[in-house]
Amino acid sequence: MSNENFNPLDLLTNKFRYPFPTLKNPHADELQQITENHWIDGEYLWLYKNNPEIRKKYKKTLTAHIAAQWFPTAPIERFKPICRLMLWTLYNDDLYEEEKPENIEYVHAQSIAILNGEISAWQSGIPLGNMLASLREELLQFIPQESVLRFSRMISRYFDGLKTELEYKRNKKFPTVADCIALREDSICLYPFLQLTEVETGIILPPEIHEHPVVRRLQALACHLVTFFNEVQSVVKDEATGSIYYNIVKVIQNERGMSLEEACLEDLRLHNEDLKEFVTLQASLPDFGIWHEAVVNWVHYMSMVLSGWKNISTKLARYNAMEFPNAEELRDKLNKRFPEPREIN
Repeated sequence: MSNENFNPLDLLTNKFRYPFPTLKNPHADELQQITENHWIDGEYLWLYKNNPEIRKKYKKTLTAHIAAQWFPTAPIERFKPICRLMLWTLYNDDLYEEEKPENIEYVHAQSIAILNGEISAWQSGIPLGNMLASLREELLQFIPQESVLRFSRMISRYFDGLKTELEYKRNKKFPTVADCIALREDSICLYPFLQLTEVETGIILPPEIHEHPVVRRLQALACHLVTFFNEVQSVVKDEATGSIYYNIVKVIQNERGMSLEEACLEDLRLHNEDLKEFVTLQASLPDFGIWHEAVVNWVHYMSMVLSGWKNISTKLARYNAMEFPNAEELRDKLNKRFPEPREIN
């Protein structure tokens, strides 16, 4: 089958549909100003001080507006750490997407130690240490230590996924489709955000709720759904940057000998299967006793992440594969990153 007339973005717009509401936090513009002026051009300016183009790229990604779709009702003071986390995920992804997997071990361990309050940012020796220390401090204003520890475990899962991605990329080897879905469930970095619904709502759920198999399954499905959407969206960019080994669409292509269009349609089929399961579970939650209303509300917020991601991401150049530069230009930009993280004082 020819791919000449196939546009992945048309598929995203017309076929990836969510039966959930789409709301947006009214503080998005204010937090976007803080992100651009206080963080990108302020607190974290030194990261890309000599590269205004990279800073402009981060500003155009509108991280506060992404967060605003995921956390539509958070008051401004509770919205701020969520926006800081959103910027951290982009910085961290870009810093280490070309790194050796074994070097990620150190960054992983130090990042978790900061979030758990075991070491200071200065002791960590990692570029984004201060960012994580500020995040921990802000989160502890609104959620207990136990919740922060659960959040940091989810960040740890993200790092595990990132390391596995880099292994596949280094070895130029494709996983199976099933292994790739499991890997991307972690590396998509949605789990940490899902924990922060507690920051938004102010309701702290007990550990037995978080460990409940239905609640865990709903979170896994949410991660899958965002990933299936993301893979179609970023497939052209991933082809340009050699990141095909952990894009589910490319893994399907490799495993089943399909054209790009056929693989995207198979990705959509898998997406719709998981969406059906999510909607079914949401409609038939078990009885959570005194916590039932709070769990129903959490799942409702989870669903808005899915519709919100489609709403915002299809409008952003970073996530819109068709607006990316060609492969040579993109590789050139990626090669102009700042020196290896270990060399930064």
